[in-house]
Amino acid sequence: MGKIKISPSILSANFSKLGDEVLSLEKAGADYIHIDVMDGHFVPNITIGPEVIKKIRPLTEKIFDVHLMISPVDKYIKDFAKAGADIITFHPEATKDVDNTISLIKKENKKVGISLKPNSKIDLVEDHLEKIDLILIMSVEPGFGGQKFMPEVLDKVKKIKKIITEKKLNVDIEIDGGINFDNSKTVKEAGVNILVSGSTIFKENNGDLKKNIELLRTN
Repeated sequence: MGKIKISPSILSANFSKLGDEVLSLEKAGADYIHIDVMDGHFVPNITIGPEVIKKIRPLTEKIFDVHLMISPVDKYIKDFAKAGADIITFHPEATKDVDNTISLIKKENKKVGISLKPNSKIDLVEDHLEKIDLILIMSVEPGFGGQKFMPEVLDKVKKIKKIITEKKLNVDIEIDGGINFDNSKTVKEAGVNILVSGSTIFKENNGDLKKNIELLRTN
């Protein structure tokens, strides 16, 4: 899939100066800005909504990589699209009709992502790969930042990579959850080309964002 892309998760940012954090990530060489949206229902945490995204959207032209961990998801897609999301990723378990949710996102002229939790089966996404742009593999249970990477999900990554290659599809494979300097090489070797990271980017090397992004990209 070419160049490895890094999508820092603002879940680990300092929300008292979120605008500055986004600008710093842009200067540090982030490819995307990863925005986790949680509703306290689909996952056991509450984060941000469209209004926050709308406020930070004018600060950067970086791709807003928005992961919706909300259910039901369909009625909020238009709001997140209007707020400035570029990629909208949802969970198949959060909708009654995956094809309809894909269509709703495409209708807003946004890229479509589907996310699989650690225990979610490939079957949930396999029939939809030709219609989407990105598959996000969760390597922790979604809900909180700073969790430990689950290496067992790498088998899922390899299987999805094989399907994408065999079908000659242009689908990115993204991974999120406990990504650090110790496992970044392993996930890339498994077939991932977009790495989401929060704690490692914001906290390692005394918060040297540029250094941490480059280490994840090249390690």
